[in-house]
Amino acid sequence: MTRPTTAMVLAAGLGTRLRPLTLQTPKALVAVAGRPLIDHMLDRLAAAGITRVVVNVHAHADQLEAHLAGRRDLQVTISDERGALLETGGGLKAARRHLGEAPILVANIDSIWTEPHGPLIDHLIGAWDAGTMDDLLTLAPLEHSLGFDGPGDFFRGADGRLVPRGDAPRAPHAYMGLHMLNPAVIDGWPDSAHGIFGHWLGMARAGRLHGVVMDGLWMHVGDPAARAAAEARLASGP
Repeated sequence: MTRPTTAMVLAAGLGTRLRPLTLQTPKALVAVAGRPLIDHMLDRLAAAGITRVVVNVHAHADQLEAHLAGRRDLQVTISDERGALLETGGGLKAARRHLGEAPILVANIDSIWTEPHGPLIDHLIGAWDAGTMDDLLTLAPLEHSLGFDGPGDFFRGADGRLVPRGDAPRAPHAYMGLHMLNPAVIDGWPDSAHGIFGHWLGMARAGRLHGVVMDGLWMHVGDPAARAAAEARLASGP
């Protein structure tokens, strides 16, 4: 398949759990190991061959736009949500006109990871099959995560299809903030603010939601303690 060249980076969140770090700074610009969260993600995307990113902005949007203007390795398009925060699903729908028709990468800005066996994004792209999937999520085993204390999100079958945790008390895998999506599926989504998980439920029922499991450590930077833990882990080396 042709490798994706466009990514959507979700950076409009308020970052309430990261307060007080986000009282005067957008979550995307909170530094981990001396580098803003969004640059950790953009560096990974650029290394994977992404040349154009669409970034949604809301909280402290002017700061984030000014920072992104300094990226010379990527063409940056801003999807402006200053007027209203649209959540993940609504944010993707608002940006739809910028995303093209080829499969895209979609990334959160609060995930950092290690890659002991090669680039994770290459693994994700290599597993894409447009004939069998509408969305391909990257998953982290709960035991290979740092800063995440949830019960897990999905069960994964031998064929890669995902089953949401539902009423089960625990699932072995958590969505870690990176997925590959056929943007055409966005066309039927509502314009209003809404999350993406409901769409994933529909894809799962249709057998069109798949996942790949990462082999490194996922660091979820969701609060100041998790940020400190991620910095300590990165400082410790491979």
